[in-house]
Amino acid sequence: MKKEEILEQITKSGAIAIIRMNDSEKLKRISEAIHKGGVAAIEITMTTPNALSVIEELSRTMGKDIIVGVGSVMNSKTATEAINAGAQFVVSPFFKREIIDTVKKLNIPVMPGAFTPTEIQTAYEYGADIVKVFPADVVGMAFFKAIKGPMPYLKLMPTGGVTLTNAGEWLEAGACAVGVGTALLDKKAIEENNFKKLTENAIILVNSIAEGRKK
Repeated sequence: MKKEEILEQITKSGAIAIIRMNDSEKLKRISEAIHKGGVAAIEITMTTPNALSVIEELSRTMGKDIIVGVGSVMNSKTATEAINAGAQFVVSPFFKREIIDTVKKLNIPVMPGAFTPTEIQTAYEYGADIVKVFPADVVGMAFFKAIKGPMPYLKLMPTGGVTLTNAGEWLEAGACAVGVGTALLDKKAIEENNFKKLTENAIILVNSIAEGRKK
């Protein structure tokens, strides 16, 4: 899949599911469940045990159905290793030029983290495809509206503070997509192998996003 197609699918779906888990079989079931509910992309964080192996396995088994990316990337070496393992987009918790430069050369979407207007604009100027505003719950939705006023060209993705029912409000405030973890991936449901619950969560999330886009 080309870079433009990956970005289009992520923004069309409106959400990236953030997953930290080393059980590859359960991870596949989780991916299938949320994909069934309408979520098109998942982010395997590098804080996941054996993250590269997990990315490789999931890309091999689910790559045709769902976009597999990598998160919590701290340097260009890790970004390269994850892409070689099959990651189709790269997310970092902060802005680091070497990560953007490396990922852009490999023609993969890159989503660095930023917090202030200056950091966000700098990340954009250096080639960020989407800027991850993190932690978004600290600044809130009003911040997004304020930023998008003078800088409407920005593609912003909040991570932190996104719930199943307020995702649409984030998009209404100016986000192009949201990053969502525990709100979507109910820990108790996963422990009980209740994957139907995850599908139901994904449907609620996707419906919230659809409603936000109507406003």
